[in-house]
Amino acid sequence: MMNRRGFLLRTVSVTLLAAPRVAHAQRGRKVYRIGIVGNAPATSDMVGPQPRSPFPGALLRGLRELGYVYGEHFLTEPRGAEGKAERYPTFAAELVRLHVDVIVAVQSALPALKEATSTIPVVMMGVSDPVGQGFVQSLGHPGGNFTGLSTQDSEVTGKRLELLKQVVPGPKPVAILWGQGALWDEPGSASWQAAAAAATERGWKVLSIELREASDMEAAFKTAAAARAGAVLVLTSGPFNAHARRLAEVAARSRLPVMYPFRFFVEAGGLMSYSADLVDTWRAAALFVDKILRGAKPGDLPVEQSTKFELVINLKTAKSLGLTIPHSVLRRADHVIE
Repeated sequence: MMNRRGFLLRTVSVTLLAAPRVAHAQRGRKVYRIGIVGNAPATSDMVGPQPRSPFPGALLRGLRELGYVYGEHFLTEPRGAEGKAERYPTFAAELVRLHVDVIVAVQSALPALKEATSTIPVVMMGVSDPVGQGFVQSLGHPGGNFTGLSTQDSEVTGKRLELLKQVVPGPKPVAILWGQGALWDEPGSASWQAAAAAATERGWKVLSIELREASDMEAAFKTAAAARAGAVLVLTSGPFNAHARRLAEVAARSRLPVMYPFRFFVEAGGLMSYSADLVDTWRAAALFVDKILRGAKPGDLPVEQSTKFELVINLKTAKSLGLTIPHSVLRRADHVIE
């Protein structure tokens, strides 16, 4: 794997790269409790000072860089949904009962947290459209108890489609996989509109395929293949994340090239992705947690946006599909899996 360009978040990562400070100097003896809600991992992969899951691990690494010591200055209350969205209301209720000091949560958990509490600070992770989805009033002045980081997925969806068509040119339609409900990017969402606008502008045909549940993936790819789709674009959606490897296997059996929303899909065997680096995004979330624990109100902390994105390509998967990645695309890749 080759790493050619770094990922930066405006302001946030610059601060984290500075010399660590002893962030707990004026806090007395209180041990803070930080709730962490993830989508794909099991809770057992999120516990302790060295969690197996890379995302909470990155958050804890960021806190260490700011001078926090696990067990001395803070403890975590992790909750992993393993792709089961019905668990989020229970997780939200548990963390509220525990009176945690701050919650760091993925996008798919945010509706349940918004319903459960208006007082506990929530740091949003990887939110595609925080204003449009109703989590904050504005990026500059969030208001309420939510702040955090946006991956700007609605703004990069068109770019994903463009890159996919460079790899798989021709008149065949691109199938767009979407699902209903708050956890999915459905028609009418910013991401869907961006994909449709990009296709219309360039005269590309798109095929809409709905997934009511993640278990419908095989049927969705059969539908795409039967409609003679040339490729598939997976819109950002939490329920896919816990099934990255299975999704890649289904795509391989269907012989369909797929553009995914995040890198871990490609690491699981998918063809390509274009997105912000989620590991660095979780690491950058430590700065929000630090400010909140030192007394800042989340509603006063502007939502940070990703400014640089990474293109990840799996050449092994491309070869298995009989695809030759154009040099113009390959040279733009930030990471290539050989």
